[in-house]
Amino acid sequence: METISIGEWKLLTEPGTLRTCGLGSCISVVLYDRAHGIAGMVHIMLPDASQARKGAFNPWRYADTALNLLQEKLLKAGASNLQAKMVGGAQMFRYAMREEFMQIGKRNIEAATTWLEQAHISIVAREVGGTVGRTVEFDLPSCTMRVRTANKTIKLL
Repeated sequence: METISIGEWKLLTEPGTLRTCGLGSCISVVLYDRAHGIAGMVHIMLPDASQARKGAFNPWRYADTALNLLQEKLLKAGASNLQAKMVGGAQMFRYAMREEFMQIGKRNIEAATTWLEQAHISIVAREVGGTVGRTVEFDLPSCTMRVRTANKTIKLL
């Protein structure tokens, strides 16, 4: 099992499992090509790189740059017909619900969805929003995503 933290990504080109924990307002997107048995997962923290601080820029933390890079890596590995599954984007703090700029989860969902639509990659399944954290495991070759919430609910996508 390959584990991914915030601002990280992993690629599978043979059977295995990708896992990420602690998805609160963060979002995880898996891009995969079932026919070629290739998948990649990223754990995104913020909607776009324009919010990046100068200095230690990590393009894998931002929806716009991370999804571009992940798509490039998958295409180089031989993928051709990408699909997506997306999880996360919760609103973790009630006080932040009034301030649009603090609604990071909602903005992450919107940014990832917009990028995927513009890239013509269909979103096959999603488990987004809400107010609970999630852990995600994606299995290749079945392309099944298992989502476990902080309140112990398990869902297969």
